[in-house]
This record gives sequence, C-alpha cells and structure tokens, in this order.
Amino acid sequence: MRQEKQSRRTFFKSFTGLSAAVMFFPFQTLMASERGKVKITDIKTMVIKGKSSAYMKKARNYILVKVETDSGHFGIAEAYGSPGLGVKEAIHGLKAIFIGKDPLEIDRLYTGYRYTDGSAHAQQRAMSGIEMALWDLAGKILDVPSHTLLGGKFRDRVRMYDHHTPVDYNDKIACKDWADEVMERPNGMTMHKFGVPRSNASNDVGYDPSNRLLSSKELRDLIEGYENARDALGWEHDILIGCHWDFDVRTGIDFAKGLEPIKPVFLEDPLTIPYSEAWKRLTTSSPVPICTGENWMRRSEAMPFIENSALDIIHPDLRNSGGFLENKRMADMADLHAIPTANHNSGSIVNTMATINWASSIRDYLACETFFLDGGWMDDLIIHDGPICKNGFVEVPNGPGLGIKLNKEAVKENLEDGEVWWD
Repeated sequence: MRQEKQSRRTFFKSFTGLSAAVMFFPFQTLMASERGKVKITDIKTMVIKGKSSAYMKKARNYILVKVETDSGHFGIAEAYGSPGLGVKEAIHGLKAIFIGKDPLEIDRLYTGYRYTDGSAHAQQRAMSGIEMALWDLAGKILDVPSHTLLGGKFRDRVRMYDHHTPVDYNDKIACKDWADEVMERPNGMTMHKFGVPRSNASNDVGYDPSNRLLSSKELRDLIEGYENARDALGWEHDILIGCHWDFDVRTGIDFAKGLEPIKPVFLEDPLTIPYSEAWKRLTTSSPVPICTGENWMRRSEAMPFIENSALDIIHPDLRNSGGFLENKRMADMADLHAIPTANHNSGSIVNTMATINWASSIRDYLACETFFLDGGWMDDLIIHDGPICKNGFVEVPNGPGLGIKLNKEAVKENLEDGEVWWD
C-alpha cells in the first residue's frame, strides 16, 4: 500500500504545472483505476456561529459541508453562510441525487443534474460547497493534494489581503496610528481593502442616499482620506478600494481618476453587478485597475466582461461560482485574455484554506481576501502549529485533499444554537 501511494505521488508530480489543456489527464487516468469502488452515503452540514468585529460589524455564520462514503473517506468544504438564506436547506434538498454515486465523477455530479444552469432550480451556493467537498474527498481517496488534481501548483504560498482600515481617513493622526498598528500585526499583511465611507445629509447638502452619485464634497473628502492613508502607510503596502456596486458610470470614472495618485491595486465593484457596456467604458477610461466578480454564478457570467475587456482583474468567490472546477475554467478563460485572478472570500478558515489550495493552481494569480488570519478564534477551528499567515502569505497545504483537519473542540464551542458535531 505504501509503495502504491508513493507511485501515485510520483505520477502526479510529473504533471505539475502543465497547461489547462491537459490538466485533468492525471486525475482522469488515476480515477479510471478507482472508478466505481467508492459510493457516497451521506451529505451533512454544520453551521459555525460568527462573531462581530471592528471589520465585520454584523456577525455572519458559516455552513460547513461533509460528504461521506462507504469507504470511510470523507470530504469537507464550506458553502455560503449568511447572507445566504436557504443554503443549508438546499444542500439537504439536493442530497438524494448524490447518494450512491461515485464521488470521483466530480464534473458529472456538478453539471449533470441542471441545478447550476440558471433555471428555476438553480442551487448554486449549495452545489458549490458540495463540489469543493468532493475535491477534498477525491484527494483523500487518491492520497494527493487537491491542487495536484487541478494540474499542479504554480506557487507554494498565497498572498492575502485584509480589511484593516483607519477609524477616520480624514484625520492624519488617526491614519498614522492605524499605520503603526498595521506594521506591528503578527500576520504581516501588506495589502488592505478600504471601503467608501459616505457623507450624510447633516454635513453635506449634496448628499442623496438614493442616487448613485458622489457629491463634490464626498469626492474631495474621499480622495483626501485615501491620500492620508497612503502617506501614513508608505509604498511598501498595497491599497484596494471596494465600492459595493454604489456608483453610476460617470461617478465611477471620476472616482477612479481621483484615486490615480495613490495607485490602488484595484477598484472593486464600482458599478451594478450585471454586464453592460458601462463596464467597458469605465475600464477604458480608468487609470486604475477595475475588478469585479464575487457575485458571478458561472463562467458564462464572467465571459462578457472578459471577452469585451470590461475589467482588469476577475474576483470570483468559490462558494458562489461553482467551486474548484468552474472557477478554474473561468480563470483559464481570463488568462487567455491576459487578465489575472484574485478571490473574494468572506468565509471561514475552511473556505480560506480551500481557496488557497485552489489559488495555487492558477497561473496568473494576485491575492485572496480574508477577514481573519489574525491568530483569533477562527484560526483555531483547524489544527495548526504556529501562525497560519506569515508575512502576509499562507503556505499551500500539501496533505491529501485540502490538507486541513478540523479542531473538534474548537468547532463545538462555536456552533450555532441547535447545531451538533457531525460524527
């Protein structure tokens, strides 16, 4: 058995880094010898209770997924938690179609039952969590990391970005205090995403909460605030700006031009979510990179952005956009158009480590989002030695599947009311 496992690792290692055109050859070849030997017996969920923080004002929860088999192997991953009404129920509603199926037939199981095609039965967030659990399971059955099954890793560590921001951008002292704190954080992150703090009617007569415009005062205050943050940080750290789909196209262009002096890595989600020619106009006019994608369900929704050069960086969330394989295809499509990939990730440590595993297999990759990796309670939901994030990077796990194990006691301490450990 040990010799067989070693030969598998050697076989997969020889294919590391191959192009997307042949990336599934080793997986399909090895799967052929294992076809039909293992069957899915159950799919379970377990919901982690979130906690509010300075960076996440409203507590979220996190839906973990477990796919069990008759061989004793199992795979875990994360589906979208709050805000995501009905995802847990959808997973249990879909469970019956997986029972008795071969867990290695991942593409067929994901695409073959028309629950991801945008029809009235679309259950994309539920299917995404199940799909990633199948990749963890496949890696455990075949005794290789999931990133090896995706074609091999291009990097041994993945850069992270956080949401650690000043209390008041327009107060230079507050920005300096914030920057000093950033420099001392143990995780060493050097990429930070800022929001867009808006005015209110009491201090800005031009502010209208119902339109998509920035008043003249808002625009001036925002640019001044971001310049204060840049001055305090210096140029050793990177800044990102997340807009949450707030603006019309002219406002987006004006905002992007005002940001040029601070050189943000990207301006995220300035326009409404669906594709339109406005995205192309904005990207063509903007002196800073434009980024979007966290709400795409499938690569077909990314396609018009990519083919029309209507963005500079794609930014999908694996829990929204189909898990590993659909997003791998999306990133490969972007790469053909010389567009890099980053990841939205508001999930738990489980989705973070899954995304890191996946990101290692993407050639032109930028960074992965996190709200955690600060040495707190969330990090302890998986077993680890020492800090998970060092110098702003997380090392790619090399164990079978996702290469992680849940810390049972820590998980049990943080379950939502009524939830139980899934043994």
